[in-house]
Amino acid sequence: MERESKYIRAKERVEREKKFYNGVISYVVTISFLAAINYYTNGFAYAWFLWAAFGWGIGVVVSAVKTFGGSPFFGRDWEERKIKQFMQEDEQGGKWQ
Repeated sequence: MERESKYIRAKERVEREKKFYNGVISYVVTISFLAAINYYTNGFAYAWFLWAAFGWGIGVVVSAVKTFGGSPFFGRDWEERKIKQFMQEDEQGGKWQ
């Protein structure tokens, strides 16, 4: 049962990472295309594609934080560590009884 649970969690993590990397590839391709259009229309006299790159880039950063865990205090590992800690305290007759 525990092995299945670990497998399911690992599979979900792989899916999240795959989705993130697909998003990064989409970002790079689209921004490159917009930069090319910007260059051919006005030779970067006004680099309007940077507005799209910046706005979408914020979304990519947020997605990276969600995917790989950006907070050392309240990330996925923290929650699992706290659950294990409380379970150990319960087994040892700690404050939860």
